[in-house]
Amino acid sequence: MMKYFTIKELTASATAKRKGIDNKPTQDITNALVALVENVLDPLREAYGKPIIVTSGYRSVKLNKAVGGAANSQHTKGEAADIRSVSDDPKENKVIFDLIRQMNLPYDQLINEYNYDWVHVSFSRYKKRKQVLAATKKNGKTIYTIVK
Repeated sequence: MMKYFTIKELTASATAKRKGIDNKPTQDITNALVALVENVLDPLREAYGKPIIVTSGYRSVKLNKAVGGAANSQHTKGEAADIRSVSDDPKENKVIFDLIRQMNLPYDQLINEYNYDWVHVSFSRYKKRKQVLAATKKNGKTIYTIVK
């Protein structure tokens, strides 16, 4: 049972609202969002002890394209969330990132986005890569490197 997050919060999008894009999840996507919350986000919030802001959760294929998301983004499957601290301080976002690793949560992918501007975390019922990456910009293009 989801304790700290809602489906509404995980599907909210200013871009979808502004552009009139339907971002209503299917039942399967809703199930994936619930699994993400129950396995990663709620335990993280409990351990962190403070609210965590979801800046992007589920994105329909059309919305994902509108925001320039990767074609194969886990956001389109309801498996990913971009999160940050309430303060939006990169130091505090790093605390969240480090806590996910320390807790050994069952994430599929964990990404430090642009020096902790935000944290991308995904949970898949089908994949458990435990992949940790850092995203940086080089010549206007996003580059992902593996973090040890």
